[in-house]
Amino acid sequence: MISYTPFWNTLNVKNMSTYDLIFKEGISANTIHRMKHGQVITTKTLNELCFILKCSVSDIIEYVEDESD
Repeated sequence: MISYTPFWNTLNVKNMSTYDLIFKEGISANTIHRMKHGQVITTKTLNELCFILKCSVSDIIEYVEDESD
């Protein structure tokens, strides 16, 4: 399962908010909503976030094994 936990940590380290991403950088509010709820985002969006935050993919997402398997 993909987790966005690194994303929230990266935002904190970069001293940015979701407000900054939405209103200053043009990331859609729907994208932030999807990430908050663990839903999928596109690789295009992932690329945009990496560009904006000047970070790597691993600073946005991580794979966490599903313990129910």
